[in-house]
Amino acid sequence: MFIPVILGTARNGRRSENPAKLMLSEVKNFGFETELIDARDFLIGHTDNTGQTIEAQKLSEIIKRSDALVIVSPEYNHGYPGELKIMLDMLYAEYAGKPVGVCGVSVGPYGGVRAVEQLRQVAIELSMIPIREAIYFGNAGTLFDEAGNIVDTTYHDRIQKFLGTLKGAIKK
Repeated sequence: MFIPVILGTARNGRRSENPAKLMLSEVKNFGFETELIDARDFLIGHTDNTGQTIEAQKLSEIIKRSDALVIVSPEYNHGYPGELKIMLDMLYAEYAGKPVGVCGVSVGPYGGVRAVEQLRQVAIELSMIPIREAIYFGNAGTLFDEAGNIVDTTYHDRIQKFLGTLKGAIKK
């Protein structure tokens, strides 16, 4: 099974990179094929849902191939990044019926809960199937050491439960 991890921000100094790398590693360790879809690689200057851009065509091929998705998104000003919204809006049919798990990231203690809730609503509108489980990476500035390793090892068990739920949502 193929489950890519979407890193939903292109911001310089982003704190979501370590959580996305952790999720990528955990998805691999769970036994899935995966790759990182970085919002930086899909930047376009405006919303374009025609599917005609090079970025949209590249994203379309990845999403078509996927069995499910994991989105790692920071919360900026009580929402998720605009570049993630533009990236999601590039496609529609490719998302239909795909289970999706959402991970929130914030420098505060709540781990991006508002962004996660908004992303679940958008996922439903895109005909995806959001799972109930979510991972919240709160206090992201201190949650990882300088080498990018998570310091709170209880996350590993939570991520296993999250991935088990995601796997159970896949219809194959």
